[in-house]
Amino acid sequence: MSFPEELQVPVVDGAELSDAPAQRRLAGSEVVFAGHVWDVVSETVELTDGSPVVRDVQRHPGAVTILALDDDENVLFIKQYRHPVRRELWELPAGLLDVAGEAPLLAAQRELAEEADLVASDWAVLVDWFNSPGGSSEANRVYLARGLSAVASADRHVREDEEKDLVPVRVPLTQAVDAVLAGRFANPGSVIGVLALQVARASGLDALRPADAPWPTGLLRPQG
Repeated sequence: MSFPEELQVPVVDGAELSDAPAQRRLAGSEVVFAGHVWDVVSETVELTDGSPVVRDVQRHPGAVTILALDDDENVLFIKQYRHPVRRELWELPAGLLDVAGEAPLLAAQRELAEEADLVASDWAVLVDWFNSPGGSSEANRVYLARGLSAVASADRHVREDEEKDLVPVRVPLTQAVDAVLAGRFANPGSVIGVLALQVARASGLDALRPADAPWPTGLLRPQG
């Protein structure tokens, strides 16, 4: 069945689709919660017709996620307890952009070493995404890391808190895709990264953006 013509929704070339920075007039902003990692601010913003709305926004530093793929097309996952959802989740290595002046790629390389004791010789951008743009400024970039080797024993990171219990496993990519579609894990970085990689393989991984590609979405932060 075709799309209802009476709705008059145009068809456009997908190449034309691109998110764009935009600003609406900010009439007020108040920090209502100052947290250890992020703050929550209550902001009054004027829409295009001038009408004001109040939105509570989580101001987040952003994050990076790493899909580490070995030569046999196995994906590295780690099991980590996440208290807000009371679950042990299968995740890709990831971390906050919370080190002042640290480039996203360097943050990703650091997180892969700290959480998985791995370094990679080949890096590319797999996909960018906003975690919850209706209420958070968190931007996330997923890197594809290949050419894996181990961090020297003497240089390995001492894990603390929840990270002490990290459990690493390798899963064939095709089986990871099946797990996503079956709803067996729900960490957003894992779901987005695995499905993006499966799609990217169809056109060739060499077509991925370079690891130092501009990250415009990651530069968007609340103003005012």
